[in-house]
Amino acid sequence: MAATARLRITCPDRPGIVSAVTTFLYTHGANIIDLDQHSTDPEGGTFFLRLEFYTPYMDVSRSALEAAFGEVVGNRFAMDWRLSYSDEPKRTAILVSRHDHCLMELLWRYTRQELPCELTMVLGNHEEPREAVERFGVPYHCVPVGDGGMAEAEARMTELLGPDVDLLILARYMRVVSAEFLAPYDTRVINIHHSFLPAFVGADPYRQAHEKGVKLIGATAHYVTAELDAGPIIEQDTARVTHRHSVADLKAMGSELERTVLARAVTWHLQDRVIVFGNKTVVFR
Repeated sequence: MAATARLRITCPDRPGIVSAVTTFLYTHGANIIDLDQHSTDPEGGTFFLRLEFYTPYMDVSRSALEAAFGEVVGNRFAMDWRLSYSDEPKRTAILVSRHDHCLMELLWRYTRQELPCELTMVLGNHEEPREAVERFGVPYHCVPVGDGGMAEAEARMTELLGPDVDLLILARYMRVVSAEFLAPYDTRVINIHHSFLPAFVGADPYRQAHEKGVKLIGATAHYVTAELDAGPIIEQDTARVTHRHSVADLKAMGSELERTVLARAVTWHLQDRVIVFGNKTVVFR
């Protein structure tokens, strides 16, 4: 399949933005195949756009196209813009602890080519997932949190990850990572957790929820920031429960939600469908 480029734009809303972008691409031989847009307010609001186009027939190189777009269109409309390419898959790594349901979902989708990335490694703080991960042909590194604490573990993980990781996925990694560890990644770390927060914190939230007779359970995937579980939300989902559901039922339903919600969020990120704006996201799906 021919390579495509994905252009994401955030800028002050004003007339002529779509015309300027599409005309520029047309004059350079790009064939636009998808375009979606959103404005917070047509009068003085913020404008968001995601556009995808075929690249084989462009009359300039990628670097020349990007330089020209910035000069001709980007500067004119005060745009914050990003251009990425489908044939340059994002280098991705996964962090996991003992709960492997989210990890297995991602590995399965990866082997079926449903996650458009280069999965470089899985890092865990326990040995249990190693055999399953290596069956998928993905390197596994165990970095336990020993006597040196998280600072020592994070230093080792940073060493293993190297400087070229585009996305880091916390697939039920049950340790709080520091702001220093997160700093190089900006909005390139995705986490998944149950949606009982902040009501039911600590150990066994499903039992707490069952004891309170909750009627909804859910899962949330979000970008990770220095503030715990408070980053921009990418995707959420819920399921209804009744008095007939046991704690085990709630845990099984929660695991299913966590798997699918995380997989959707990761897929949309890899397809460049997410624009972060403050502590919110615009997701073009």
